Amino acid sequence: MPWSERVVERDGVRLSCRDWGGSGSPVVLLHGLAGHAGEWDALAEALSTRHRVVAVDQRGHGAAERHPRDVSRAAYVADVVAVLEQLELHRPILVGQSLGGHTAMLTASAHPDLVRAIALVEAGPGGPNRNVQAEIGGWLDTWPTPFPSRKAAVAFLGGGAVGEGWAAGLEERDNGWWPRFERDVMVDSLTEVAQRSFWEEWARITLPTLIILGQSGIIPPGESETMLRQHPGAIAVSIPGAGHDVHLESPSVVLHLVEQFLEHHP
Repeated sequence: MPWSERVVERDGVRLSCRDWGGSGSPVVLLHGLAGHAGEWDALAEALSTRHRVVAVDQRGHGAAERHPRDVSRAAYVADVVAVLEQLELHRPILVGQSLGGHTAMLTASAHPDLVRAIALVEAGPGGPNRNVQAEIGGWLDTWPTPFPSRKAAVAFLGGGAVGEGWAAGLEERDNGWWPRFERDVMVDSLTEVAQRSFWEEWARITLPTLIILGQSGIIPPGESETMLRQHPGAIAVSIPGAGHDVHLESPSVVLHLVEQFLEHHP
């Protein structure tokens, strides 16, 4: 196994990190809602030839604490700070997809002295989204868990690289394949996103920022345009043919963009 597990604890909550080692400027990878650190394996392995790379299983996800009491946005941000401090990651570049990108954005806004730059993959400050909890809860309710096989899970979760990426986050037990998260924890983690936007936090960011979008992703053009107007130093790239899971659909393109970004902000 090319990575080693590192455990970080904060306020009694266990976080699990895949430490890919490497030298050079650090990179911290944050998955999205209901995701897992393994989504970044291909990117992490490639980047670790030049950088110190750590991918985090965030609270409620993967190998981390399954039932955290606090799933506020502030708790996720404090967890990132704990990872940086306990693993001695000095001013890393944060790369996050979806809710992980949202966490990266809020961390950079609240702690600009701890972060060198951020790359947001299909993430932004827009909102509120009153329907997001019902939509995500309804989607998770359609999962036929346990999946009878990993192959069945891959097919249900989108097939191809996307299905493989999602299925890699499942665990085999009790004669089936199960998610490594609790449905209600996922829904509760979206409470603040459902209630308000985060444009105020975005407006405070002056760090170098890369925005990677899927052409058919969930970030509306108006939102990304407003982000660029408010942060003229940010760079936005839309990947043709890709959706919300652009890091799984077009991993080589995302790797190329992140590597270019890192070269400019070593």
